[in-house]
Amino acid sequence: MTKSRESWVKQITPVQRRALLSASLGWMLDSMDIMLYAMVLAHLMGHFGMSTATAGLMGSLTLFASAVGGVLFGLIADRFGRVKALIASILIYSVFTGACGLSQNIVQLAVFRVLLGLGMGGEWASGAALVAETWPAEHRGKALGLMQSSWAIGYALAAGVTALVLPRLGWRGVFFVGVLPALLTLWIRRRVEEPEIWRKSSEKRKDAPAKGGLGEIFRRPFLKNTLVTSLMNAGTMFAWWGLFTWIPAYLGLPPDQGGIGLSVVKTSSWIIVMQTGMWFGYVSFGFICDRVGRKRTYIFYLFAAAALVFLYSSVRQNTALLLLGPFLAFFGTGYFSGFGTITAEIFPTRIRASAQGFTYNIGRGLSALAPFTIGTLAKTYGLSLAFYLTAAFFLFSAAVAFALPETKGKSLD
Repeated sequence: MTKSRESWVKQITPVQRRALLSASLGWMLDSMDIMLYAMVLAHLMGHFGMSTATAGLMGSLTLFASAVGGVLFGLIADRFGRVKALIASILIYSVFTGACGLSQNIVQLAVFRVLLGLGMGGEWASGAALVAETWPAEHRGKALGLMQSSWAIGYALAAGVTALVLPRLGWRGVFFVGVLPALLTLWIRRRVEEPEIWRKSSEKRKDAPAKGGLGEIFRRPFLKNTLVTSLMNAGTMFAWWGLFTWIPAYLGLPPDQGGIGLSVVKTSSWIIVMQTGMWFGYVSFGFICDRVGRKRTYIFYLFAAAALVFLYSSVRQNTALLLLGPFLAFFGTGYFSGFGTITAEIFPTRIRASAQGFTYNIGRGLSALAPFTIGTLAKTYGLSLAFYLTAAFFLFSAAVAFALPETKGKSLD
């Protein structure tokens, strides 16, 4: 059997496996820590007396901080290495998730959420670059899809932790669980190595120190791709955070407050069911884009997501919402697998992590208004109508994505 016909799983080397595992676990636990806030949001609103607008603003502050962290850690990853940046980001988001459980007022909670956001943003930039540079072109989409899919597992873990811990230890105990990912860094430090392509690029940069740096992505020939990827990611980020930050609260709030009125356990169960669809969306994107192309797959997912948001927001029957949830999560999240692949293939190694950190996280920063905007609209129109705005942003990003180049099969320099 030739290598081309051999199962792609059998072609994976130990170095590639450890790189994917470390980035995936870091992203999974990042998701768990960040989504613990969404899972206990209704209880935080009651404890601190927060309105939906204030609760949304808290989420927006975290997203803005994550944008800063993503840009910062992208620079760190290009300068000092993907693995070192990955370790530092995991430590930051773990420590300050646990610190959220110590909050005595809204201001303290906001400060801890901002600091958590710095690490949250940094994890994706360093992890995506690590995987992209370790895996070959023909399997890069699959690898980054698998890495991205771990977000769904982390979201489901957040729901499971909430269901187990919240009734017994309250919302503070839920946040304390979030410090456990710090233990992962011990394994990463010992077993994961820097990509060979980065080591070679680093050596070249020593001989030509003027090359590289964040400023290069704003010059030709990279400026157009920087603008396109930043805009389309801003739209998808606004849609995702505006929608999925509020879905747990939407399911859990009583009907007289615009929600569905599910119990804590039932809300957590529904979220876990939704994450199965999200996981398959992430993974399937990687396989599809390796076969039919990055751009075409990305745009299709966004159009499907917009249609499903309209449908999900229009029904109130519990059974319909339960059945639609996994499909909404499948298309409304799976496209993120494409972003890491696309940006890895349109930027060179010397600026790859910086470019990915900027384009991914400047979009996240611009979308920081999403939780606040949806929460503010919900005060007047209710959450179900406010969700329509997220569908509009999915459509906006699909339109912008038509300007992308197709990079299927491209080898990294």
